[in-house]
Amino acid sequence: MAVLPIRIMGDPVLHSPASAVEEITDEIRTLVADMFETMDAAPGVGLAAPQVGVPLRIYTYTYGDDDGAPWRGVIINPELWMRPLEPGAPDPDEESEGCLSFPGERFPLRRSEEVLVTGIDLDGAPVSVQVDGWRARIMQHEFDHLDGILYVDRLDDGDWKTVQKIARKRGWGRPGSSWTPGLDDIEA
Repeated sequence: MAVLPIRIMGDPVLHSPASAVEEITDEIRTLVADMFETMDAAPGVGLAAPQVGVPLRIYTYTYGDDDGAPWRGVIINPELWMRPLEPGAPDPDEESEGCLSFPGERFPLRRSEEVLVTGIDLDGAPVSVQVDGWRARIMQHEFDHLDGILYVDRLDDGDWKTVQKIARKRGWGRPGSSWTPGLDDIEA
């Protein structure tokens, strides 16, 4: 297993829809193992294959909360269904999220409170995950990556302008920008 470089906003693989996985091979299994290692090293709660430069419809996720029950997995070729968004502005304290492809920053973003995701696992077995709260947010965030959407693309105009200033200041927003968890310091 290896920690992989994480692509930063501006790299073309992050801004294009990913392709379906046609067959689960040893290369796919190795990629998923490396994604888990990279996600844990970052540390993150999710990681999509495009974030490590691979334009395939795969993401990993993990989340620990107060109940102590581990929640961790991989979904290949996911499909997402969600409840309509609640109207109103997002609460900056309760609805802010970050992204390993725009590291060190958090912005408020309204997401659906409940989702259902289906797909397959590494054995090709069907997977169905119905979650709410932060777990639903993680599923939506990672699914967006597979469609070439970063969460910062969904921000309101004021926050989007802030994102652009940060990206310019840090030299992001161009092809080839990446960082490797455990090796690179990310300016926050």
